[in-house]
Amino acid sequence: MSLRVSLFLPLLLCAPMAWADDASDPAAMTSPWSGSGGELGFASAHGNSTTESFNGRLKLRYTDDDWVHSMDLFGLRSSAEYKQTADDGSTYRKRQTTANRYTASAGSALQLGEHRQLTATVRYESDDFATYDRQGSFGLGYGTRLIDGKRLVLDTQIGPGVRRSHNSETDENRTGLIGRGLFDLKFGLTENTDLVNTLLVESGSYNTFAQNDFGVSVAMNSHFALKAGWQARYNSDVAEDKRKTDTLTTMNVVYSFK
Repeated sequence: MSLRVSLFLPLLLCAPMAWADDASDPAAMTSPWSGSGGELGFASAHGNSTTESFNGRLKLRYTDDDWVHSMDLFGLRSSAEYKQTADDGSTYRKRQTTANRYTASAGSALQLGEHRQLTATVRYESDDFATYDRQGSFGLGYGTRLIDGKRLVLDTQIGPGVRRSHNSETDENRTGLIGRGLFDLKFGLTENTDLVNTLLVESGSYNTFAQNDFGVSVAMNSHFALKAGWQARYNSDVAEDKRKTDTLTTMNVVYSFK
């Protein structure tokens, strides 16, 4: 069976000419936009069986005086096609979806001083193969920078929140209070290589959800980078036939604002 892996360049956002990479243009240096504009990866295998996997991410950050607004969208979809034999001996090909997950989050932070802020965050997730196939949460918190080194930076947000989840096994909706923690670490390994790790924890009375995203990003130029990522997701309350931990490994092309 042959295997080919293709990395697709992210869809470039239509940006004003003021964002051009020109040090002589003041608007280019004062753009309120930052963050990774797009992240895309695709894998395909063909032969006796056919598998396709796609993942994409869009992260944006907008600064307006003392306010910082952020948005994070993520999608994962995988499918497989394989040959099956019917009772009469004939064969046919069947396609089955093996992963279908989408998440969206947005937040606003009011700056209280250097590296200190009050935060409000909303997050929604849909996962066809999870015990909780739909989860939505809202949280308030206080954010600060715990480590502010030349190469190592660690930011955190901690606070209360509320979560509403739908259990696909029992078809029940549950709402409860949660404690929310976000830890965002970045380490500059070299001038063009960064190690990043983000840990999100939402813990309540009926379920503790945790997601850890680790990545190694190597910049090719001022806007494009290659990124290898590893994600682990944990739910403490799952059905008997479900695993508590899911992992995802990706290799993507990233476009970033500078």
